[in-house]
Amino acid sequence: MSTEGSPRSRKPRLGAWTVAGDLPSSFRYAAQGVIYGFRSQRNFRIHVCTGGVVFSLGLWLGLSADRLAVLVLTVATVLVLELLNTATEAVVDLAIGRSFHPLAKIAKDCAAAAVLVAALASLLVAGLLLLPPLMLRLGL
Repeated sequence: MSTEGSPRSRKPRLGAWTVAGDLPSSFRYAAQGVIYGFRSQRNFRIHVCTGGVVFSLGLWLGLSADRLAVLVLTVATVLVLELLNTATEAVVDLAIGRSFHPLAKIAKDCAAAAVLVAALASLLVAGLLLLPPLMLRLGL
């Protein structure tokens, strides 16, 4: 028997679908997620700093707008995946607590692997875009 319409089943979800009822609230909650990721995740901070260095280097080297856009999208992809990894870990921990489950390990490992693959690909992209003009600039 479904309890979907009972007051008991509605109480825990009261307003859950209206948490971000307006656009400013949506942006505020998203910003809180980015801030949480930056404050709590060492790798997120590393990716943000690395992305800033890469983008600054691209500007210094005078890369074209389309090449800078590729760098921005590549860095953003890594940051997005790092946030999704953090969310996956939180949800898995919420669901299983401190116990071990092989499916929880798979979920966490695969989320971390997605970040790793994106980070390695972004290194390759950065190398391909930055090394040729850097070598010219340095006279090598």
